[in-house]
Amino acid sequence: MFRVAVSLLVLLAALAPEAASARSGEVTNLSGAVIARNAEGHSRILSTKSDVSEGDLLLTSENSFARVKFTDGTEVVLRPGTQLRINTFRYDERAPENDNVFLSLIKGGLRSITGLVGRRNPERVKYTASSATIGIRGTNFGMLFCDGDCAKIPTPSGAPPADGLHVDVADGRIVVTSQGGSSEFAVGQFGFVASPTSAPVQVPANRGVRVLLPPQATSGVTFGRGLGKAGDLECGI
Repeated sequence: MFRVAVSLLVLLAALAPEAASARSGEVTNLSGAVIARNAEGHSRILSTKSDVSEGDLLLTSENSFARVKFTDGTEVVLRPGTQLRINTFRYDERAPENDNVFLSLIKGGLRSITGLVGRRNPERVKYTASSATIGIRGTNFGMLFCDGDCAKIPTPSGAPPADGLHVDVADGRIVVTSQGGSSEFAVGQFGFVASPTSAPVQVPANRGVRVLLPPQATSGVTFGRGLGKAGDLECGI
């Protein structure tokens, strides 16, 4: 179904006008069909060096990925089958008081490394999924939201990841908050939120789900080992 939707967006993108909006960053790497749909509902096909802006919904198809570098140096890599909305991205080197970053993961998974906004005003950076909100503390972290669509992602147990939000931390710390409570996760730790009303819980490393990316998404960086659709390659950004 998602591939059909992406195909339709590809056909429409060339005909749709683009509305002017604040530039948030640009695509630095991608593979396959990657689409951006703006707040007015107009869609466009993305390529390397394409701009992304506030209000854009970024969509990668099943066999695609995109790596986006935002204006403050924040980097986000989207796994295949991911939808990420750029709700707000405000960065002015000379006006830290105006910093504001708000990104929403609707489906799929991503890895992110903190930029200047997160280092000077971490309280003004927020990532959300339907079940929780993530605050960052200068970090490299992964988040994967499953809703009956993670069957192909292997885990240490051999069963697919449970539905809900999975997080892992490669550097720094994150604070995960849901209606059920709030928990902090540090380097090497894994977390899980089953539903909006469930408290975030720490998951043992031998049962944690690490968000991994296709090898081509991490070319030129150091690889680690882990689990995921991309085999034993972990995003090293």
